[in-house]
Amino acid sequence: MTVAQGCAIPQQKTPAVDLLDAPLPQLLAELRVEVVDSGITDATFFGAYVERRDGSRILSMPSGRSTFERDTTARMLLAEGLGLDAPPLPEPFAVSRV
Repeated sequence: MTVAQGCAIPQQKTPAVDLLDAPLPQLLAELRVEVVDSGITDATFFGAYVERRDGSRILSMPSGRSTFERDTTARMLLAEGLGLDAPPLPEPFAVSRV
């Protein structure tokens, strides 16, 4: 997983909707995050959260993954990228900041 920072990310403690319980489309809308399919096919790549200099947010996710995997990965990337309160990622997951 990757969290890319085009500019400083404001730290939020809790979104208006709950990170773990809200339906993902509602969560993405609340946080103003657009999901795009990634062309990366490496099985070890789960996605990337990118905040552009203009403040827009993108969640780039590989296509062809299960709904459960995409949902879980999206929530983990959002929590990490936005600095939200969330449990740490389980092994062997790692987040790289670039």
